Amino acid sequence: MNSFFSKIFGKMNKNTAKDTQQKAPEVLGLKLGGSFTINPLLLKTREEDLTIEGAASTQIIQAVGEVKIDDQYKLIRYYTDDDGYLQIQMYGDNENDIQEITMWYTFDCKYSQHWEKTLDSVVSNTGTYQLDGNEFKQFWNEDKPILFTEKTYYPDGKVTETDQFCMSYTRELPEDDIELLLVAAEEKLNKVTNQFEHELVRSTGFGLSKIDVTPN
Repeated sequence: MNSFFSKIFGKMNKNTAKDTQQKAPEVLGLKLGGSFTINPLLLKTREEDLTIEGAASTQIIQAVGEVKIDDQYKLIRYYTDDDGYLQIQMYGDNENDIQEITMWYTFDCKYSQHWEKTLDSVVSNTGTYQLDGNEFKQFWNEDKPILFTEKTYYPDGKVTETDQFCMSYTRELPEDDIELLLVAAEEKLNKVTNQFEHELVRSTGFGLSKIDVTPN
C-alpha cells in the first residue's frame, strides 16, 4: 500500500446508480461471473497467523469494483461469494502495471444511525486500532479518513457508486509478513426510501503475488 493514497481525500460524491451495460474491468483473466483459485497450500500455511478462518481456496466473482485514484492509479476489486474481495492495485491499464495484489475478507459490517460518530471512529486518536485481540498500527499518515469513490459492476448490468471514508492499519506477522486492516465508513443510497444509509465495514487482508492466483 503506497503513500499516494494521501492525495485522494477530497470532495464527497453522493452514491448514484445507473442501469447501463458498462463493461466491468478485467485483469489477469479475472472477470465478472468468473472464478479464481488461491494457492491452497499458501492459504493454509498463512491462515494460522491471520484474523480470517476457513477461507475458501476457490471463489466465484459476484461483483467487480473500481476505484480511480487519479488518471493512472486505480484499484480493481473482485468481490466473491466467500465474503471477501481480491484487490489489484495498478498504475496504468496493463498487467505489467500491476503494483500490488491483496486478498481481503470482511471482519464485520455494522449499520449506524450516527454518521458523524461513525466517521470519527475510522481514524484512531492513539495511532493504533484493536481488532479481535490484536493491535494494528495506523499506516496512512493522515488525521482524517481518506475518500474512495468506488464504481461497482453487477451481473444484471447495474453500476453503482459508493463513497468510502477509509483508514488503513497494519500489524507485523512472523517471517517479516504483515496483516492489513481497512476501516471504512460507507454511505449508500437506498433507492426505495431515497435516503442515505451508513455502515462501518472492517476488513482484514494479506498480500499475494500473480502466481498465487489462478483464474478458472
